[in-house]
Amino acid sequence: MCLAVPGQVDAIFEANGMRMGKVNFGGVVKEVCLAFLPDITVGDYTLVHVGFAISRIDEASALETLRTFEELGVLEAELNELRATEFTGNVQADTSNSN
Repeated sequence: MCLAVPGQVDAIFEANGMRMGKVNFGGVVKEVCLAFLPDITVGDYTLVHVGFAISRIDEASALETLRTFEELGVLEAELNELRATEFTGNVQADTSNSN
């Protein structure tokens, strides 16, 4: 399953001409593309889907979403998926036929 996971922006930087950030997902820190959210700042919370920050959210919403994920039993799976992936800024099309 692939959900948008809330995290807090720890740092913002440029990489290959793209606005990037380090986002903390409950202790798992990943590099995330911030291009869709030009006004996001360090300390803000964001929803991240497949390596892209897609929405800014408030802290209460972020924590409530994490609690809900935990209650549904999907939080650990999503965190494990985040731990296992590394966003490199290179977007590649999925050419597999897994319909």
